[in-house]
Amino acid sequence: MATWQIACADGERRASQINWLVLDVDGVLTDGRLYTFGNCQEIQAFHVHDGLGIRLWQRAGKGVAVITGRSSAAARARCAELGITHVYQNAHAKDATFAEFARNVQTVPEQVCYCGDELVDVPLLQLVGLAATVPDAVPEARAAAHLVLTRPGGRGAVRELTDLLLKLQGHWDRVTACYYAHAATGSI
Repeated sequence: MATWQIACADGERRASQINWLVLDVDGVLTDGRLYTFGNCQEIQAFHVHDGLGIRLWQRAGKGVAVITGRSSAAARARCAELGITHVYQNAHAKDATFAEFARNVQTVPEQVCYCGDELVDVPLLQLVGLAATVPDAVPEARAAAHLVLTRPGGRGAVRELTDLLLKLQGHWDRVTACYYAHAATGSI
């Protein structure tokens, strides 16, 4: 897990204000690789750790949205499975899509953490309250980010981010208590 090395003096204050996690898909929720078959079917892999991280974040009463430049049936299905209802696909101008999202949920950029990894993500990374990226992001995305995670996209990066935010905001013990309930009572 990463240590908090946010590349700004007020990083902890920024992180404490986050109520929404907005995620890219390719390169963040997945490792960015696309497997296509002759009949144009596509497979993407999503990590279960990221899914649990999203559920823990939601359990804390926080929101999750996805803004992605491509359209993918796999991403649509994974978002539905995780209860993510704010899903914007084919978003080529992510900052404009974000403005629509922010109006829809009545939030402001300071309350949003966005995690992206590509050139198309840079305007949105520069706009939000807390900008995060993965270690193999393009240099421009890393330069725009307040936080570069240690886990790669599709391999636990989102989980690393949610764990850090939940711990920093003081929600960790409450949202994970159900996993320790059996140990505390001695029953298995």
